[in-house]
Amino acid sequence: MSLLLLGAGAATLAPGAAQAEEIGSVRTHFKITGSDRVVVEAYDDPLVPGVTCYVSRARTGGIKGSLGVAEDPTEASIACRQTGPVSFAGPLPQQTDVFSERLSFIFKTLHVVRIVDRPRNTLVYLTYSDRVVTGSAKNGVSAVPIPANQKIPVK
Repeated sequence: MSLLLLGAGAATLAPGAAQAEEIGSVRTHFKITGSDRVVVEAYDDPLVPGVTCYVSRARTGGIKGSLGVAEDPTEASIACRQTGPVSFAGPLPQQTDVFSERLSFIFKTLHVVRIVDRPRNTLVYLTYSDRVVTGSAKNGVSAVPIPANQKIPVK
């Protein structure tokens, strides 16, 4: 049982990856054992201080949800904004996972990917989910333009 709880809902993070902070939620379906919710999570891009992304997504309640074994729906939305002075911790990969979190015990993962659009000097953030067998085409995208006098360093 402890192994089950340890792996359930755990974020899988690369070194320097962002960690989500739940900032709010609303109930969508009442259950005595725990309601289904839509949560809003914020995370600061660890390699781009001054950029925060907000992801909203469904979380399954009930007994399975409270134990971390429920499969959350694949719908997610993202909005990224400049929340302070933008700087870069170093050169950025052209494309990389910034954050990922399991939506089910084994099979489904939510991803947030940062893509550098060099010609437009813009950071593009994409959210999507994948499964072991088949993923979902449901996705969301947001972009943060960087001032023209501040070029994005790319590896």
